[in-house]
Amino acid sequence: MTERKPPGMAFETWIDHQITQAQQRGAFEGLEGAGRPLPRRDREQTSYEWALEWARRQQADPRDLLPPGMALRREREDLALRVPQLPSEAAVRATVAEFNARVEQHWRRPADGPDAVPGLADEDALVRLWHATRPPPSAAGPVVAPPSVPVRARWWRRRRSPRA
Repeated sequence: MTERKPPGMAFETWIDHQITQAQQRGAFEGLEGAGRPLPRRDREQTSYEWALEWARRQQADPRDLLPPGMALRREREDLALRVPQLPSEAAVRATVAEFNARVEQHWRRPADGPDAVPGLADEDALVRLWHATRPPPSAAGPVVAPPSVPVRARWWRRRRSPRA
């Protein structure tokens, strides 16, 4: 932590003084990218574009940058894609109930600025979607294995009864 600026000294002078001290200590030695020019920008970059570029450099998903309400809205839209892969109707209902509980928890927290208000997921509509994506039951009913048929002995293995 730096010391406080002395009264009566200009900020530019104070900053130049701190930079000079850091150079003398060697704080700027061995930095990554030293001696190379900064990358040129063809146009001015908005803060949104900068944040997306930063997320890609950090190998993070840009969806993680969404505010909580927008992230919940996005997740509600993605539920329709997740539901067909679930194994049972009970799993669908549990997934929707867990999502709706998180939405209600979001509603209860104090608002800290403008944020989208997500809605609840329609459990019955998602269950109908799950049923619609199931393969239809076969018309013949369950597959039953054919009854076992005794294997006839080959002609050369047949035993002849001795002739009298």
